[in-house]
Amino acid sequence: MILDTTEFAPYYKPYIDKTLNYTSVLDGLKQNKNEVGLFFENLPKDKLEFSYAAGKWTPKDILLHLIDAERIFTYRALRISRNDKTELPGFEEDDYVIEANANNRELKDLLLEFETVRSATVSLYSTLSDIQMMRMGKASSCDVSVRALAYMTLGHYLHHMQIIKERYL
Repeated sequence: MILDTTEFAPYYKPYIDKTLNYTSVLDGLKQNKNEVGLFFENLPKDKLEFSYAAGKWTPKDILLHLIDAERIFTYRALRISRNDKTELPGFEEDDYVIEANANNRELKDLLLEFETVRSATVSLYSTLSDIQMMRMGKASSCDVSVRALAYMTLGHYLHHMQIIKERYL
C-alpha cells in the first residue's frame, strides 16, 4: 500500500519506501520479527560492540535504539488511534542510546526484549480498524497517520539493518 505524503513527514519517506516489498505492513512486521532475530544472531560476535568511528553506535546500540523507537512509534499509534488529540513530543535518540547501556547487555536479552516489543506492536495493529489506521495526529511537530507509524517502524528496522551491512560487516 502506498501512503499519501500528507500522512508523514518527508524525513520518513526513505523508511517507508523500504517497506514496499511486503504485501501488508502487518505481514511485514511479523516477517521482520524473524529477519531481525536471525540478522543479529548471525552477526560476528566481535562486531556486536564494534563502532566504525568515534561517536557512532555499535550494533547492540542500534538494536536497542530500534526497540526504543518502536515503543515510541507504537505509543504514538495507540494514542492517535484512540482519537487523542494531544500533540506528542519528539525524543532525542542519542540521549536514549547513551542511557540504555546496550553494550552491557547480552544479545539474547536484547533479542528477547525486541521479540516482546514486536509482539505487542503486532497485537496493537492487528486490532485497529481501517478508520483508526487512517487517523491523523501530531508527533514531533509533524502530522502523522497511525498506518504511517506502522510503516515507519518497519522501515526504520530495514534502514538500520542496511547500515549495519554496509558499515560494520
